[in-house]
Amino acid sequence: MFFVTLTNSNTEQLIELCKTKNQSAQMEVYNRYYKAMYNTAFRIVKNSFEAEDIMQDSFLQAFTKIDTLKDVSIFGAWLKRIVINNSIHHYRKQIKRNETPIDDLLYKIEDTGDGIQSDYEFTNMKANQILEVMKTLKDNYRIALTLNLIEGYDYEEISKIMEISNQNSRTIISRAKTSLRQKLEKVIAY
Repeated sequence: MFFVTLTNSNTEQLIELCKTKNQSAQMEVYNRYYKAMYNTAFRIVKNSFEAEDIMQDSFLQAFTKIDTLKDVSIFGAWLKRIVINNSIHHYRKQIKRNETPIDDLLYKIEDTGDGIQSDYEFTNMKANQILEVMKTLKDNYRIALTLNLIEGYDYEEISKIMEISNQNSRTIISRAKTSLRQKLEKVIAY
């Protein structure tokens, strides 16, 4: 009898199996993407429990609608778009209810576990400082910068995601960068 180990399968093969509702393939896809999707959600909602829920809901939504995905090679980008849209939708609901995230100060970046020290640690420390300062920005600045600098979206994509004009997207990102730069100068001065 021939068995294919799913952990050795390429992503496209797994996605095709997911289209047949193969739960083992779905679990393998989940294991490959959950950390990145959690981090994406967390950077927007700034709450670990809510980010976890959003990530789980996004996977369920993706697996439910996976038949609509025409090109399986873009699954990761498609899933990330679902996570971002769900995160922003959740964020907007939170704003309407005037809730404040509880664990703003608990953000941490997970170590990759590869054991590389020296330059990696220094770079990671600087990245952590920048991310910590980013959390102090106004919410629309933080979200726009996260989408632009971390997630790699361009101005037009950000304007669609945030439901603002393209020009407003450029303005917000420019102001957010200026604000971030000013705050970083204060942190570095101390």
